Amino acid sequence: MSRILDTVVPRRLGTRFRWLLASSWSSNLGDGIVLAAGPLLVASRTDDAFLVALAALLQWLPPLLFGLWAGAVTDRLDRRRLIIVVDSLRTLVLLLLATAVVLDVATIWLVLVAMFLLGTAETFADNASSTLVPMLVQRDDLALANSRIMAGFVTVNQLVGPPLGAFLFAVGQALPFAAEAVLVGAGAVLISRIALPPHRSGEHTTHIRHDIAEGVRWVRHHAAVRTLVLTILIFNVTFGAAWSVLVLYARDQLGLGAIGFGLITTVSAVGGLVGTLTYGWITQRVSLANLMRIGLIIETLTHLALALTTTAWFALCVFFVFGAHAFVWGTTSVTIRQRAVPTQLQGRVGSVHLVGVFGGLVVGAAIGGLLAQRYGVAAPFWFAFVGSAIFVVLIWHQLRHVAHTDELDAPAQA
Repeated sequence: MSRILDTVVPRRLGTRFRWLLASSWSSNLGDGIVLAAGPLLVASRTDDAFLVALAALLQWLPPLLFGLWAGAVTDRLDRRRLIIVVDSLRTLVLLLLATAVVLDVATIWLVLVAMFLLGTAETFADNASSTLVPMLVQRDDLALANSRIMAGFVTVNQLVGPPLGAFLFAVGQALPFAAEAVLVGAGAVLISRIALPPHRSGEHTTHIRHDIAEGVRWVRHHAAVRTLVLTILIFNVTFGAAWSVLVLYARDQLGLGAIGFGLITTVSAVGGLVGTLTYGWITQRVSLANLMRIGLIIETLTHLALALTTTAWFALCVFFVFGAHAFVWGTTSVTIRQRAVPTQLQGRVGSVHLVGVFGGLVVGAAIGGLLAQRYGVAAPFWFAFVGSAIFVVLIWHQLRHVAHTDELDAPAQA
């Protein structure tokens, strides 16, 4: 058992990182359970398509509304305590929701409010958690540490959690929410075992809006991180456009039913697991800058392949490759950002990145819906291919500096 643990989480990453990883996996399993159970609960309370869509929107909205504030709060407060407090509040909301379901008083509006509160709390918790890795491991081990965090996310959040959540919901509608409450609470307990190095510069005399503006200015003036944020924004517009109509694409262009559509998610997650488990081997042979270039090419060609094909088995192969790319590229992106950003700005810079992620998804989803409605389900994929290809050409030369620019900023890390 010790040998397996050392293989999964090498000793050089340290005991504190192992506590963080255990907390991350525990919370992600809970989130994966509710990833399936949440929509099922909404659908059990209403047949109104608008309310069903509103439930999804209320989970995407908090990062846009509160993302920048979460980053500023993360950099102002003790990050460990912030995570513990927020996850404790999440646990309380989940227990209240589970109780309401048991007592049969969980109306659709109560469910929607609970989802918004959970999404808001998760925004603060995730932002703070993302700043802990560079505080706990050596700079050269950031890629390895992030790959382990990502591998846990793929395994428990994407593969194990959703089917477990659907099963628990079928047994008893309150069970998945009670299970997530236990798992998120366990995550908070595990975080409490970590002792962080000092990371606050003292008492803050400025207004929080000043702190937010400082983070935005830092991103604007740092060429590499600015490139990362701009890339994730643009590529999430194209990704969001295509993936917003994925269920219709799977049905109308590939001829897949509900089970086949679920298989797309599973195949992508398996690809992601393969990508994260081989990440260490890959980074020993390919530079981070080249990994980003290769990833952007893969994503661009993914949209083209899906726009052209009507063959289900070929599309599933494409989704497998895309899944591997998505998690490799995501791990690379967060590693580069953590290397480049000073500790005291990690929360705010991470929040700017988060707003770019969800802002791109929201804009892309709107574009994808309009294109599919007017030109058919393949149109968003053509839009994604053309938009991605143009952006790759424009950004290509800047990417060579991204992975190495943080070396110039090394004195700022102290």
